[in-house]
Amino acid sequence: MFSKSRINEPGPKQGDDAKKPEAAATKPPLPKTPVPDYAATSAKPKPAASVLSSDLTVVGNLKTTGDIQIEGTVEGDIRAHLLTVGESATIRGEVIADDVVVNGRIVGRVRGLKVRLTSTAKVEGDIIHKTIAIESGAHFEGSVQRADDPLATGAKQAPSAAPAAAQTSAAVSKATAAAKGE
Repeated sequence: MFSKSRINEPGPKQGDDAKKPEAAATKPPLPKTPVPDYAATSAKPKPAASVLSSDLTVVGNLKTTGDIQIEGTVEGDIRAHLLTVGESATIRGEVIADDVVVNGRIVGRVRGLKVRLTSTAKVEGDIIHKTIAIESGAHFEGSVQRADDPLATGAKQAPSAAPAAAQTSAAVSKATAAAKGE
């Protein structure tokens, strides 16, 4: 129906032949594809997660505002936005993140807004969380405490909550052992 033909474009006028090369030289060429108006206002894409491979051992603390995926060994504290602990990973230290997904092993305290222990997780330490999910088969030794702001540096376990948290973790451990037939 519509086509891009040059039929409807005005041709050069008489006497403008000499002026046309000058005009073309001073005029910047038009882009071949139109640039959308929203391109200038679009947000930067989120960078990919930093991955520590399974053959890597880090001795020291890690701190980022981004995401980390650990497959190796870390001996130190970790602070991140999203922390994913791979099945072959081991962390010895405190973990502080908005979201924590544990598939491997953590020896130390875990503090997060959302904490998820998958069926392959092994955690030895206290968990301070806003929301938590523990899948069947996960191994957990320690106490669980809910806090409105678990990322606060002063988040300590209240003495009155300790017995209830210990009973909860003991019940989870017994349920896990029963599910595995131990």
